[in-house]
Amino acid sequence: MTTAPAHLSKAEIDACQRALPRAFSRPPVERVRMAVGWAAFAGLIAFCLWRMDFAPQRLWQGFGKLGWLLQLMWPPWHGGWPGEFSYAMLQTLAMAFLGTMLAGLAAVPLGFLGARNVVPEKFFHFGLRRLFDGIRGIDALIWALMFVNVVGLGPFAGVMAIAISDSGTLAKLFAEAIENVERRQIDGVWASGANRLQVMRFGILPQVLPVTLSHALYYFESNTRSATILGVVGAGGIGLQLADRIRVNNWDEVGFLLIMILVAVTIIDLISKIIRLRLIHAGEAPPEAPAAAH
Repeated sequence: MTTAPAHLSKAEIDACQRALPRAFSRPPVERVRMAVGWAAFAGLIAFCLWRMDFAPQRLWQGFGKLGWLLQLMWPPWHGGWPGEFSYAMLQTLAMAFLGTMLAGLAAVPLGFLGARNVVPEKFFHFGLRRLFDGIRGIDALIWALMFVNVVGLGPFAGVMAIAISDSGTLAKLFAEAIENVERRQIDGVWASGANRLQVMRFGILPQVLPVTLSHALYYFESNTRSATILGVVGAGGIGLQLADRIRVNNWDEVGFLLIMILVAVTIIDLISKIIRLRLIHAGEAPPEAPAAAH
C-alpha cells in the first residue's frame, strides 16, 4: 500500500516556512560562519602540508623507492634454520598476551574505582580519570624505551610497556561499561541483603563481563602488532629480527618475516573475532522457531 504525496498550496508552504525557517534554508549569519570555518580548516591543512615540505614529486619518488624495495623482497626466503624466526614469533605473541592479561587484571579494580555509580566522590573520580588519561597518553613505544633502560633488553620490557600503556585505556573502557549497567539488577542484589562487594560481584560484574572480555581480546589482537614494533627498540621478539635484517639490507629475509607477521596477525584476528562474537551474543536468547502452518 502506497501513500500519495500531499499537495500543499503556496499559502501552506509559506506558513511552513515562517514556522520552521531553518528547515528550508540556513540564516545568512550561519552560512557565513560555516564558510569561514571551512576556509580556516582548508588553510590549516595547507599550512601543515607546507610545513612538512609536501610535494607530489617527493611522493612519486617515494613510491618508486618503495617499489624497488618490494622487488628486493621478492621472493621471500630464509636460507637458514626457520626455528630462530619461529621462536621470535612466539616471543612476540607471548609478549602481547602477557601484557594484555596484566593490563586487564589491573583494569578491573581500577574500572570499578573509576565508575561514578560505584565511587560517587567527584574529586576522587576526577583525579583517577586524569590518571588514566596520563597513563594512556604515553605510547607503548615510549614505555618500551624507558623499560629497556630500567630492566634491560628483552621481552620483559615489552610486556611491561604493553601492560602499563593498556591498563589506562582498559580501565577507562571498563569504567564506562560499569557506569552503563542496568540499575534493576543492582537493586535486586541490594534487596537480598548483599554488601557492597557482593553487589559488585553479582550485580555489576555479570553485566559487564562480556564487554570487558571483548575489549581485552581486541587489545590482544592489536598488541600482537604493537609487540612487533616494540622489538625494534630492543624488547625482543620478531621485531628485533626484523630490525637486524633491515640494518644489513637482507631484504629477502625481511619479506619472509613480514609474511610471518601477517599470517600470525590474521590468525589472531580471526580467533579473537570468533571469541568476541560468542561473548557478545552469549546472553541473547536463541531465535524462536516459526510456528508450523496449519
